[in-house]
Amino acid sequence: MLAAQAEGRKSFEIEAETLGEALHALPVADLLFNERGELNRHLNVYVDGTDARERGGLEGPLAAAREIRIVAMVSGG
Repeated sequence: MLAAQAEGRKSFEIEAETLGEALHALPVADLLFNERGELNRHLNVYVDGTDARERGGLEGPLAAAREIRIVAMVSGG
């Protein structure tokens, strides 16, 4: 679903000061956040290979970051 909404693109060049700003700038932002503006709980976000929660979450600075990776968690029963 993310790929379809992103028109098949797998990467984007974005300039932002924080992770939240970068994610909100993506064409799939409406799929990443819930109605309260919180990151979807079924997504993990990594900044240069480190879990974004360890880097300050959405408010974490991106000054020297090179890559943000969004990974959908797989769950079920």
